[in-house]
Amino acid sequence: MAAAVGALAFSALRMPAAHAADSAATSGTPYTMDVSFSNFKVAKSVKVGTSAVVAVPVSYTLTHGSGVDITADDFYTEPFLYRGTFGDDSTPQLFGEDLATCTATSSTTATCKGAIDIHPADGDLLNSQAGVWKAGADAIAFNGQDPASDSLDYGKVGYKEQGGLGSTSVLRLAKLIVNAGPEPVTKGRTVTSTGKLTRADWQSHTYKGFAKQPVKLQFRKAGTSTYTTIKTVYSDAYGNVKATGTATYDGYWRLSFAGTTTTASVSATGDYVDVK
Repeated sequence: MAAAVGALAFSALRMPAAHAADSAATSGTPYTMDVSFSNFKVAKSVKVGTSAVVAVPVSYTLTHGSGVDITADDFYTEPFLYRGTFGDDSTPQLFGEDLATCTATSSTTATCKGAIDIHPADGDLLNSQAGVWKAGADAIAFNGQDPASDSLDYGKVGYKEQGGLGSTSVLRLAKLIVNAGPEPVTKGRTVTSTGKLTRADWQSHTYKGFAKQPVKLQFRKAGTSTYTTIKTVYSDAYGNVKATGTATYDGYWRLSFAGTTTTASVSATGDYVDVK
């Protein structure tokens, strides 16, 4: 219940404070609460497909003045990601389904943990938004007021949001398959590996071929654990990949894609070829 109420309240304050009092059912402008955020920790990158919800765990330090009671039932804080200019109404933002939980580490500091949930199937992301997202956090204190009240006085509500706390790359998930043959193959003959490189299209919710991308053909000798790059080829206009190598030892052939600033790296599962 607290998370639901807090989320509802935050929805009204996720716009600049100057706009929060525009509703006829409320009055006043939230005051700037004496809190700040630091030590924001989030994964370096996040891979997002076409349907599965991705929960991104985060943690941060909340520092507050002596007059701020972070243990109050109507105090809430949450992390978020944004792409673009912080504070701009048109800047895309991503939030969590639940609010953060905080544990006091001193009389004026606390460690807060939460998650940012990405729903690609619900249109949370556009393909053009793949890349670096910045991190921020906010907090709100209702100070005993009912956030669901039609006469809520925002002048008694404390609010603070802060951007530029960190960053992560939100990447389009990639897939890569391989089939190597013939099987078995005569020593010294050619092994041909074919496959396809695709990546998530967040707008059509399908995987589409990723064209003209460098893909490495790699080989791992049976009984070893390391792949060696044989050559680099490029995917065609449909994402198809074809590469050849010489059969010398029994082992595994795979294709590997290093990724881009908008698309995650991926390596196909090695395909075993027996050499006669």
